[in-house]
Formats: sequence, C-alpha cells, structure tokens
Amino acid sequence: MTSETYRNPVLDADWSDPDVVRVGDDFYLTASSFGRVPGLPLLHSRDLVNWTLVGHALERLEPAEEFAAPRHDCGVWAPSLRYHDERFWIFWGDPDQGIFQVNAPAVRGPWTRPHLLKAGKGLIDPCPLWDEETGEAYLVHAWAKSRSGVKNRLTGHRMRPDASGLLDEGKVIVDGDRIPGWFTLEGPKLYRHDGWFWILAPAGGVETGWQGAFRSRGFFGPYEERIVLEQKDTDVNGPHQGAWVRTPSGEDWFLHFQQRGAYGRVVHLQPMRWGPGGTSRSNGAESGGDWPVLGDDGAPVAEHRRPDLPPQPPAAPATDDDFPGGRYGRQWQWTANPGDGWATQHSGDGLRLTCVRSQDAHDLRKLPHVLTQRLPGAPCTAEVELRLDSDEPGARAGLAVLGDAFGWIGLQRGTDGTVHLVHRFAEAVAEGERDAAHPRLASEGRARLRIEIGAGARCRFSADVGDGFRPSGPVFAATPWRWVGALLGLFALAPAGQGHAGAAAFTRFRISAS
Repeated sequence: MTSETYRNPVLDADWSDPDVVRVGDDFYLTASSFGRVPGLPLLHSRDLVNWTLVGHALERLEPAEEFAAPRHDCGVWAPSLRYHDERFWIFWGDPDQGIFQVNAPAVRGPWTRPHLLKAGKGLIDPCPLWDEETGEAYLVHAWAKSRSGVKNRLTGHRMRPDASGLLDEGKVIVDGDRIPGWFTLEGPKLYRHDGWFWILAPAGGVETGWQGAFRSRGFFGPYEERIVLEQKDTDVNGPHQGAWVRTPSGEDWFLHFQQRGAYGRVVHLQPMRWGPGGTSRSNGAESGGDWPVLGDDGAPVAEHRRPDLPPQPPAAPATDDDFPGGRYGRQWQWTANPGDGWATQHSGDGLRLTCVRSQDAHDLRKLPHVLTQRLPGAPCTAEVELRLDSDEPGARAGLAVLGDAFGWIGLQRGTDGTVHLVHRFAEAVAEGERDAAHPRLASEGRARLRIEIGAGARCRFSADVGDGFRPSGPVFAATPWRWVGALLGLFALAPAGQGHAGAAAFTRFRISAS
C-alpha cells in the first residue's frame, strides 16, 4: 500500500450493515447496534478511508423494560442514514416491534426519541427516499422469516414527507422467489438516479451472498435486476449490503460488509462506476442503459487508488481509554439499557464500576452491566489494570471476551477474605462458567490483565499479580453471537444479596497491534 492507495477493510471491526451519506465535504456512517446501548453509532470521515466515531443517535432502547436485560441479537437491525430538509434521518427495523425513525438537525444531535413508523413482526432493513423531482416520499423494507414467516421480498410504501406515517398498506415491489437462483433478498437501499428508481440490495446470505441492483421507472415497479458484486476468485466472502455515495467531484463509491466469524462484519470500500455490466436472471421491463459496476468489474478489490478527496491523517475509531474523571469513551456500550450507578464519576482517572449484585453472576451473557467494545479484526493485545475494592465474598471483576461462548480473567474475593486471580470460561451450550485455570493468590487485590488475540480470534489469557505476566489456561477461540461479532468487555459483579457490594477500578485500557 502507498500513500495514494488504501487497503480493505477500511473499518476492520464489527460495523455491521453500514449505511453512508455525504453532507457537503463530510461523510457519515451508521451501523447496526443490536441490543447494545448507546445504539446507532455515528462515524465521520473526509476521505471514505479514515473514520472516527463521533457519537450515537440512540441513548436507550425502547420499550425500556424489554431491554433491561441483554437481548444480544435483537434491537437495532440494519439502519439507513439520510439527509433531507436540513436534517439527518435514521430508519431501522426492530424485528420484534417494527420500523422506527429518529432525526436531528446535526449529526451530534439532539436526536428525537424513536418514532414507530410501522408496527409489526419481522419488518427489517427499512430505507426512505425523498424524491426531489416530485416531492413525494417512499419507504422500502425487507422481511425476517424468523418473526414473520416471510423473506426474500421487498415491500414498498408511499410515506408522509415528514416521515410521521405511511400512506398505504404497502406492496411487494421485488419478489426474490420469482428470480431464478435468488434467495434471502434483504438490506435494500433506495435511490433516484438518471430517471430511475434504484434499489441496491444483497441476496444469498451473509456468508456466501452477492450484491444486487434493481431499477424501475416507477417506484412500485416492475424492476429488472443485475448482480453487481460477488466473491468470484477473491477471498472476500459474501460481499454485500452497503451504501452508494458520490463525492463532490462526482466519483462514485460503495461501502459494504464482509462477514468474518468472531470479528463480525468488517467494512470494505469499493470503486463504483456506471456502465454495462452485471448478470441478469430475469426478464426486465426495459433493457439497455447503464448499471452500477462495483469493484474490479464486479469482484471486490483488496487495494485501490484512494478517492479523489483531500488527503487526511490516518484515523480509526478509538479503542484505548484512560477513563478521565471516571467517564468511558464513545467506543464503549453496555449490553442492555444501563442502570443508575453502574459507573461512578470522580476526580481522577480510571473507570470505577460498581459490583452489581446478580443472581446470574455465573454467566456474563445474561448480565446487562458488562461494558463492551468491538473485537479488533487484526491480531492485537488487549490489556487493562484492575483493582478490586470490595470485601464482599464472591465479588469479582475482570476482562472478558464475550460471545455465544465467553472467557474472562480477573479477581475474586474469597470467603476467607483473600483475593484470587481467576480465569473462567463457558462454552456456547453451557449454562454457566467453570475454571479455565487454577486460582492463585493476588495478595494486594491488584492485577494487570492481558488477552492476546491471534489469527482466527484465538485468545491467550495472562495476568501479572506482582510477579510478571504468566499465561493462564488453554487457548480460547472467540465466537460470535448469531448476528453480532465477539466483544471485549469489562465488568464488576457480586452474588445476589443485600447492601452495597463495593466496586472495581480499571485503569489504562490499551489495545496494541501484535
């Protein structure tokens, strides 16, 4: 790679189901956040290659009581980000509730509270369009079979221009069952270009699928289709679901995800042009004309010339944190709606987490008070310093790799008052954790904790309790949730009981490349 080129992925972590919009010289991206809080992350870039996390659009998930406990694969699915009428708009589908939207005058807010635009089960992947030529507004969405019994089709609506409601019952505008070879059609993004309505939508499943393009002279169809991006002979499996964006100079680019197991869905940037290309398996209403051509004639690129945009310094979403004043950075999310007093502010540096009492202390997957960030997609080492400030027997705190299976290393107060270094794990099918190594004494109640994350998200745990870093237990292979990549997490907890159970202090959280 040279200063004039970039390499994919441009976001090497789980920024799932990305959508992008340009406003002036700035590009903004949002992604799925599922059951984590705050939700709807907001990233900013000036060159489509270097991105920083600038905030979130959703402070809490609603209804609040339904997200008081973790629902890791639920919540915010596949949002769409648009700019219209001098406001930012985000639409998303909650597969159990329906289609929501929020909006704001600036990307940093204030964002409105979620408005339920269409109630129903299995309504996912919504995308709005405001037609500047006619003043009309439209909405398209997909279906989750797990909730509705329906999939592989896209439904369209006319929408009120203020996005307060829909104007009709909806109509299936693309039926994937009628296109030979197509299945799991979802994730539509809706555009108007060159006199056509365009829907860019993936099919074929996240692991092995492709990116499709559909066009019609009228919103409700009929649509003809092309496959415009697929794996071909590259190592980029399932390259699809993303966003078309045009630079001020008129260049076209497409950002999409690639599913990478425990690392989640990493984001790639593809060059895009208009011309003949792609493959069709249907009899369209009209032939000829230009189509989007993505990547290298429909195959993902690994390295490419940078967009024709002013050079920017290298940047990436933050990972390290000194927790100034006890505050945690934007990169952290709770595994459910946060409770009062989980993290307390103070005058120095370091994160002070309350040892929250829980009857589920044996299973981190069930705890809402785990503070998480995305697992980096490249080999790295995560490290943090921990002090356990609790005299409660059974109180514990640590550094975790959290997914369908989990592992953690940290400190626990014993019934005899001593503090031990412990390392525990749970398989995906296990109902609780068990020891991965023999506990050993941590006489001062302090430890430096480390997880080395190698190829294939294989994690090696180690700790220093005053005698240097020593490895602990066997290698642990991180696993994703159903739709979500594995997470790094910090936690403090205590067994069920009465009264305050103390706290734990975390300092100098660092992730370094291996």
